[in-house]
Amino acid sequence: MATIKTDDVFSIASFDPSKFAESFRDFAEKGAQQSKDAYAKLKTAGEEAGKTLEATVQTAQAGSVELGLKAIDILRVNSENSLSHFEALLGVKSPAEFFELQTSFIRKQAELTVEQAKSIQETTKQVAEKLAKPSKDAAEKAMASFKVA
Repeated sequence: MATIKTDDVFSIASFDPSKFAESFRDFAEKGAQQSKDAYAKLKTAGEEAGKTLEATVQTAQAGSVELGLKAIDILRVNSENSLSHFEALLGVKSPAEFFELQTSFIRKQAELTVEQAKSIQETTKQVAEKLAKPSKDAAEKAMASFKVA
């Protein structure tokens, strides 16, 4: 004969509301804690991003001043050289001397221009590296925090 099973797991009688309430409370508490943790991380990341931006702006400002001073120095040197050359041209006695002075001046200016371009390029490279450093450091820190978590 077939026996009737009285312990049906799907029956209403097996439902214990106290266990459900306890499980729901645990779930809600875990969710709230995870939300608090996520907010704390987001807040920290926002503060660090603000600091990074501030450092980047300060570095950009310092770099632009440095490049500006370098450009002013180049203009000063070129102006002094041009004035000296013009004074030398005023004392020229022959066309041969004129061409010799002019050729020498142009050669020296070309060499100086190459040196000045290298100097500006090096300064620009240093400024760019300094400018990228805070962002690079922040990105590395953020990636490290993701690896830890």
